[in-house]
Amino acid sequence: MEAGKAELIGEGNYPAEASELRKDLRLKLLLQQLELNTNVKRGSVHISLNFDSSESNISKEKLMEIAHSYMEKIGFGFQPYLVYQHYDAGHPHIHIVSVKVKSDGKRIDMQNIGRNQSETARKEIEKAFNLVPAKGRQKEKILNIKPVQSSVIKYGTAETKKSVAAVLNAIIPNYKYTTLGELNAVLNLYNVTAVQGSKDSRMFLHKGLVYQILNDKKQPVGVPLKASSFYMKPTLKNLELKFAANKTSRNPHLKRVKNAVDLAFMHNRIKSAFDLDRILIKDGIKTAERRNEQGILYGLTYIDHKTKCVFNGSSLGKTYSASGIEERCCLEGFNTGRAAVEILEDNALKNKPSQSSFISAGELQKIIDSVLQPEFSADFIPSQLKRKKKRKKGKGQSDY
Repeated sequence: MEAGKAELIGEGNYPAEASELRKDLRLKLLLQQLELNTNVKRGSVHISLNFDSSESNISKEKLMEIAHSYMEKIGFGFQPYLVYQHYDAGHPHIHIVSVKVKSDGKRIDMQNIGRNQSETARKEIEKAFNLVPAKGRQKEKILNIKPVQSSVIKYGTAETKKSVAAVLNAIIPNYKYTTLGELNAVLNLYNVTAVQGSKDSRMFLHKGLVYQILNDKKQPVGVPLKASSFYMKPTLKNLELKFAANKTSRNPHLKRVKNAVDLAFMHNRIKSAFDLDRILIKDGIKTAERRNEQGILYGLTYIDHKTKCVFNGSSLGKTYSASGIEERCCLEGFNTGRAAVEILEDNALKNKPSQSSFISAGELQKIIDSVLQPEFSADFIPSQLKRKKKRKKGKGQSDY
């Protein structure tokens, strides 16, 4: 509400209009009712009612009617509750906050309430208020998912889950990655991230996984979406199966990335990882940097969009890791390409002796070409391996 992304539009069973009450008083009424039954550990109730993106013109009065009808149908008609309209996503939705302790101190049983009472209430409300059915809308979402486009997701401008699903469908089955970090390197390009939680969290210990949208500062925003809630089930268990398969399937493309990095240093003056990224992107390879709070580079990942392979720098070798790249950028004279050729030609013109003056630019290129050439032709077969031809016997000829 303070950020202007939400608005309190009404209440239920409050002694006065909630908008006229201070925030602390609105909360106090809910807490007082919870105190009537101290055995209830999780007494708060949060409900989100979501509508189709085409129903953005629903009035606040109609939203409150829907909220009242829904709460009554699920057994919360006499409970105190607050209703907020949220503007943080591309589709209209409201949030309802209540408690599951009655005024007489009894606890409201919420076992299977979502599958039973809530599902029945939803269908009845959709008919009564002429709303787009959620069941048909869900099928339409699955059928209309499109591959990821060049533009990244911007939180609040499109329906969150549909946008995330489009990115996951384009990345997860097509790219070859072997860790969650490598997968996130690609997802982050489109402002999506996969989150396991902290190492001591319940989600991490149970191998849970959620997906979130990132803001302009690459920080997670909005409600986390469970991996199991997506149609393609991109859970950690299923991803780990892909990790194992991708380790071998991406190997044939490893040399392409290493050669691209080496040639970039050979023919260009590279002073930073940013310069390297600017050069590699011309060949379809994107680098993803990982920096700490002080801005120090501690990780580098290569994303080859042509072969759809993702490599952590250290998996390519020490010289391709973050520390190795920074060392190559800082080493004076490491860039043996254009800079070295200029030095050699300059020394030759001045007739000054130099340790490197015995080689010319043309000879340097010949050496590079010879190194990159295969050791022998694929057509060559040693005589020892050639099968001896059998002489055909003519008619009437014996074996002796």
